[in-house]
Amino acid sequence: MPVLVVGGGSVGLLAAALLAHHGLPPVLVERRPGPSVHPRATGIGARSVEILRELGLDASVDATAVDLRGGAGKAAARTVVELGAGDVTAVPMPAPPADADDPAPFRLRGVCAQDRLDAVVAAHLARRGADLRWSTRLTGLAQDTDGVDVELTGPDGRRLLRCAHLVAADGAQSTVRAALGVGTSGPGDLGGTKVNILFRADLRPHLRGTSFATCTLTVPGASGLLVTIDGARDWVFHVACDTGRGERPEDFTPERCAALVRTAVGDPELDVEVRSVLPWRPRSALAERFTAGRVHLVGDAAHTVAPIGAFGLNTGLADAHNLAWKLAAVHRGEAGPGLLDSYAREREPVAAATVHQALLRFADPGLHWGRGPEADAARAAAGAWAPPVVHLGQRYDSAAVLDPRPQLPSTVDLAAVLDGTPGSRVPHARVDGTSTLDLVAARWTLLTGPADTPWHPAATTLGLPAHRVRAPWLPATGALLVRPDAIVALRAETPPPDPTRFLTEALDHLLAR
Repeated sequence: MPVLVVGGGSVGLLAAALLAHHGLPPVLVERRPGPSVHPRATGIGARSVEILRELGLDASVDATAVDLRGGAGKAAARTVVELGAGDVTAVPMPAPPADADDPAPFRLRGVCAQDRLDAVVAAHLARRGADLRWSTRLTGLAQDTDGVDVELTGPDGRRLLRCAHLVAADGAQSTVRAALGVGTSGPGDLGGTKVNILFRADLRPHLRGTSFATCTLTVPGASGLLVTIDGARDWVFHVACDTGRGERPEDFTPERCAALVRTAVGDPELDVEVRSVLPWRPRSALAERFTAGRVHLVGDAAHTVAPIGAFGLNTGLADAHNLAWKLAAVHRGEAGPGLLDSYAREREPVAAATVHQALLRFADPGLHWGRGPEADAARAAAGAWAPPVVHLGQRYDSAAVLDPRPQLPSTVDLAAVLDGTPGSRVPHARVDGTSTLDLVAARWTLLTGPADTPWHPAATTLGLPAHRVRAPWLPATGALLVRPDAIVALRAETPPPDPTRFLTEALDHLLAR
């Protein structure tokens, strides 16, 4: 029986790609006729880049990303014309750390909008011959202890499919979540309705070389947030829809949207093509449970995150990464069904923490964008973590980790968090020019200290890849057993009397065998 992925947005596409990568080709259904052309998020975090790297897609995504090196992360100006003339306040893009200090093996050169990301992943799936069923809706769902029965309605009418598990990546208004009767907690809608205008116009003559991820424009009558899509002709402009004064999303016709863009740019003669208009509201909510029987919620179906910090999309991609290898291991018979219990056990607390961090910033954006001692003090007082810790530093606590230590030693210093502790992402270090994350390569891997110990013969006996690493977080005679998702599952300071038996018993426990 196949695994069914419901939803063909970024998280659903990546979930399908990861399942196929682990040898479990899925069926994916999506109600739209193809990947969305309307981007929402544009920030792909370091952990998501590592996941793309695991799939061999990091270079392709980087090639389609907008080069913002030397540009601004956030800018503010009255109009685009005045921004290009230099009348602007800006927070620069963070400078990448020196390679020796960088916690990640590879970074994108800038932002990559979701439609561009989706195009890369969808093309990858097509090359693999994936079963992608566009213009297809899930219209019925029932499950028992052995599988999930779904009704799918598409271009060829109604069809029934029995699948082993279902991955629900069908968004904030998840049909699957509703069918399961899983509720949500949290504040829900945050603020009023907004309108997302995707438009095409050549702004380069007005920008005069200025680049940014987002820019707040404050001109009266057309204030809003301008978001870079390609840095030249493709843009998104978010404006408020004042429902309190009787305004409706449908009032934002293409003609009105084009006029708003011209005003915000400061050029009444600008040639504007409005490509798509979507109403939306910021939301913050958490599903009451991420797993119900053989159905697993990922992405916005599991959590909606306030739109600041690029936490929403990246949290969803991390859900898919956590779940895919576990589903594949169970289907191959390498793990017991109990391994899947660790998905919700691990991801629910991480998502809850991320939702909380985004809410703090949404209420006070200075907690995210502020720089200097005063901003540091404000973050400390509010309990706001450093963004890299939110993206890379959260830890897991489940039966799929031995001796987990979920308490973070720091919410500011990522290097202190990524120290090889069980439950954390394995630290990045170079081994003969190759990152430890690349050495893991989506499989169970043993990393050992540089000393000559019995660890390597034991790993050979068990068919485990093993690599010696010289790093301060790994004792000379110690070892880290790393999961396929690059999470440290076990840490040993010295070899036990029988390393083969020790590792065998550990794997039996970790894989619920």
